Order: sequence, then C-alpha cells, then structure tokens
Amino acid sequence: MPILKVIIPAYNEADSIGPVIKDIPEIVDEVIVVNNNSTDATEANAKKAGATVLQEPRKGYGYACLKGMDYIAQLPEKPEIIVFLDGDYSDYPRELEKIVEPIIQRDTDLVIGARVKRWREKGAMTFPQIFGNWLATNLMKLFFKARFTDLGPFRAIKYEKLLALNMEDKTYGWTVEMQLKALKKNYSYEEVPVHYRNRIGVSKVSGTVKGAFMAGVKILTWIFKYSFK
Repeated sequence: MPILKVIIPAYNEADSIGPVIKDIPEIVDEVIVVNNNSTDATEANAKKAGATVLQEPRKGYGYACLKGMDYIAQLPEKPEIIVFLDGDYSDYPRELEKIVEPIIQRDTDLVIGARVKRWREKGAMTFPQIFGNWLATNLMKLFFKARFTDLGPFRAIKYEKLLALNMEDKTYGWTVEMQLKALKKNYSYEEVPVHYRNRIGVSKVSGTVKGAFMAGVKILTWIFKYSFK
C-alpha cells in the first residue's frame, strides 16, 4: 500500500474537525490539519482526534494547503499520494478509498471527487457554487477539451505530480489552479462521484456574498490566464 497523507485546511471548524478525522480510513498514514488562524477549539479538537496540527496565521485556503505541503517536504520519507479534504464534514471521509483507487489501480495522476446531484443533500451547495462549477468546467471544456464536471475540494494526486505543478494560489483559486495546470501538463485524471451533505457551521466562502464573489473572480482569472498562454 502506498503512503497516503491527508491535508485538511481548517478555519473555525471546532465542531466538525473531530468527526472528519474519525471517519478517515486507516489506510491513511497521517492526517495533517492546518489551523488557519482559528479563534475556536479547532486546534485542540484536531489534536485530540489524533491529527498532526500545523499553524498558518495567513488566512486563505491556498495558504493552508501550501503549509501542509511545506511540512511534508521536510519529512524523511515522502508519501506517494496526497489527499485534500475539507474540515467542515460536508464530504464523506470514508469515501477516501474510492478517491485514491484510480491512482493505486490504474496509475491515474489526479482524481477529483465530483459532487454529483443525485448524491448531494438538498442545500449542500449554494447557487453561486453550482453556477461557478458549471461555468468553470464548461470553460475548461471549451478551451482545453477537459472532461471535468466539478471543482470539488475532495481530491487525490500523486505527490511527485503535485510538486511539479508548482502550486501558488493563496486563497480561493487553489482547486481550479490544480486542475488547469494538470491539463496543461497532460496529466491523466478521473472524476469519482461522491456524496455531499450540508456542512457543519457556516461556509467562509459560499456562505457570504464577498466570499462567493471573490471565489468566482479567482476561478475565472485562472482560467483565462491559462487559456491564452
């Protein structure tokens, strides 16, 4: 079995982080929670659940993911696969095994957990999220002939392939940056349908007008940047 590590960015997820970690399958070597300047008990609850907790005071999803990658880069033994997972319990962590299966069984480079409508709890995705996903994936189809249907945060990628992407987005554009760069590098990729439920707590992105707007701007910026390169 390859070495798997999970990176979970977490900002004020005290109520959900414990259940998220508890539901992660035992095939995972290490769960890394990046405490993104939380003001609640996120750090304490993550440690209690058995995770490695890192501190990233600069707010931003990308900042947190990059902090997790920096930590892994310092380890003497590197993983083969990295899984990214949100800390709000909207995903089903137990589905991690089917997320990594295409990498293990078919040598796929990148796997996206697609939040398909038939398995999505009512209200779990807001209209801005649904529209943003539709727009972004259709633009990727138009410009790159991509087959993506979602920018889902629950995803797995080979560690060496992740490093080669030279990820740089610090905030809302992390997921689309990864997918665009993977397309540019002709990585093999698959989508795996996953279940999706209403998160615990309030979303910091889709739950606010500012967050939804900024995420949309960032996503479109990345797409057009790579479309005309």
